[in-house]
Amino acid sequence: MGRINMRQMKVNQKGRIASVKVAGELGRRIRDMGLTKGAEIRIQGRAPLYDPVALRVRGFTLSLRNSEADFIDVEIDD
Repeated sequence: MGRINMRQMKVNQKGRIASVKVAGELGRRIRDMGLTKGAEIRIQGRAPLYDPVALRVRGFTLSLRNSEADFIDVEIDD
């Protein structure tokens, strides 16, 4: 398994969250959205200018800014 930043993931690529590298209010907000260590995600799509990104997590679709995705590392199958 390789580890990459969520921002680098391609559409339809799947992975599992390895870490959320931010604390404080932003870290709490990201975790409250269900983006916690071990959660499985799949990138559903990206806006025309690549921001935001739509991802599937815990049975729902979530839109996330790239500035937020920068703090999330994901383990993917090589």
